[in-house]
Amino acid sequence: MDQGERRKFLIRELLQENAQYQDVEVPTGEEEQRQLLRGLMNVRLPGRIGREFLKVQDEYLQAETAAKGITELDGLSPVSEGLYLWQGDITTLRCDAIVNAANSGMTGCYMPNHRCIDNCIHSFSGIQLRMDCAEMMRLQGHEEETGKAKITKAYNLPCRYILHTVGPIISGTPTKTDCERLAGCYRSCLELAAENNLESVAFCCISTGEFHFPNDRAAQIAVSTVKEFMAQETSVKKVVFNVFKDLDKEIYRKLL
Repeated sequence: MDQGERRKFLIRELLQENAQYQDVEVPTGEEEQRQLLRGLMNVRLPGRIGREFLKVQDEYLQAETAAKGITELDGLSPVSEGLYLWQGDITTLRCDAIVNAANSGMTGCYMPNHRCIDNCIHSFSGIQLRMDCAEMMRLQGHEEETGKAKITKAYNLPCRYILHTVGPIISGTPTKTDCERLAGCYRSCLELAAENNLESVAFCCISTGEFHFPNDRAAQIAVSTVKEFMAQETSVKKVVFNVFKDLDKEIYRKLL
């Protein structure tokens, strides 16, 4: 199969899973097909699926990421010892672990084609990630607490692992507790990385998007917490502050 054939196969398989999609036709345009496939993956509840689907999905997602271009951490230059600032797509970064700003349900974003980092990571990792997260939460028996972290495989992403953490949701000015919980997100991820003997971690801007934490204050907390952690003996030697917006890039540039 080429990429077009893989994409149409995956769409048809997902449409056949649900009776309400029986009359949905596969669009002819490539971009429309990509959007439909991603949307179907986003809304699919965690559950088993056939080996052939997973094989084709994995081939498709890995080829899509390769086409976007994989960024090697070793090819980036640190702004100071062990600290990196990089503006790019975190799902294309090859390192030990990337951080996902998750919600308390921890099984990803169910809004079709939503632009949040949670949606992006689940979309390009594959449906296995949602199944893993659902099982992890079933065993835990309750929603994830703010400021804590979990680790999973990364499946079809170029990184090895994903660290999932739930940041505080802000309405108005962040409280002292909000700031402590955000610092807890960074600390929990780094501690979990160290427990798993990982060397490199890439952080997204936790809580600054859909969760409305002020960008400048969030960056201050991120940098100070990371520096404090790396001042001690740890396996974590390289930390990437990954930004998407020019605003965040400038904030982190000044801080670093």
